[in-house]
Amino acid sequence: MSKDDSPSIPSPATAAERPIRVTAAAALVALQGLALAAFGLVMIALLLAGDKPDSVTQAVTGAVTMLVVALLPLGTARGLWRLSRWSRGPAIFLQLLALPVGWQMAGSEGAWFPAGLALAAVAIAVLVCLFHPSAHAVLRVEPGADRDD
Repeated sequence: MSKDDSPSIPSPATAAERPIRVTAAAALVALQGLALAAFGLVMIALLLAGDKPDSVTQAVTGAVTMLVVALLPLGTARGLWRLSRWSRGPAIFLQLLALPVGWQMAGSEGAWFPAGLALAAVAIAVLVCLFHPSAHAVLRVEPGADRDD
């Protein structure tokens, strides 16, 4: 195998190569992941502070689940930041899941209402960014092309 035949490993994208819309999408998806992680950490802090839930097992399971689920948008945001082609699909999927969650939260009272509006607004913003032609070009999205990677 010659040096030219070796598989190339993509290098992280520079700010000059990354369109502002992809940068914004990566930042917003990372923000979603950080919010999920913060929610999980708050659940653990409340448990450790002595806030007695109905079931300690359910509280710990919920907190750990939130921390694990936070890895999905964080990994996707990293992929978008590095201009990895695979990251666009999961990012869109996560936003399509976030829209009905935001809608349900916005239908609630108290602090859930603005949180739901924010979640829905972020999801729409990410979708707009990822469907923009500049995102298509840099993430090498070609209409009708089959992709293996």
